[in-house]
Amino acid sequence: MKHIWTEKNAPRTPRAAERVPLTLPARLTWKDQRGTTRFASVVTRDVSDMGVYVESHTAVSIPLYRLVQFQLEPQGRDIAGVPDTLKSGRVLSAVYRVKPSKPSGERQGFALRLMVDPRRRRVAPAEDVRATA
Repeated sequence: MKHIWTEKNAPRTPRAAERVPLTLPARLTWKDQRGTTRFASVVTRDVSDMGVYVESHTAVSIPLYRLVQFQLEPQGRDIAGVPDTLKSGRVLSAVYRVKPSKPSGERQGFALRLMVDPRRRRVAPAEDVRATA
């Protein structure tokens, strides 16, 4: 019997980093298939050290797996809960999920994987690790 996974019965994998629900203005920059630089204003919905989910104000054509530059607007960088990886400016990211907009007014969404060195993530000091072991 062939089984087709749907969103309801797809197995869940644990997240690499805890997501924080934050609504902040941001910007995406990428090059289209002709090499023309494109921009889009977006709003974050949740962020983590390794990824971010954003919704676009307007319909944009960004294909799956496209590399984009993600950047929080300056007024949102010092908000509590913003990961350090997003405070410094532009972060190279890969689009790994695209949610199309709906006629009901639901905005187009993009899940981005932040292309950061895993060693840059905050690691608990060694004495904290020993204390909990």
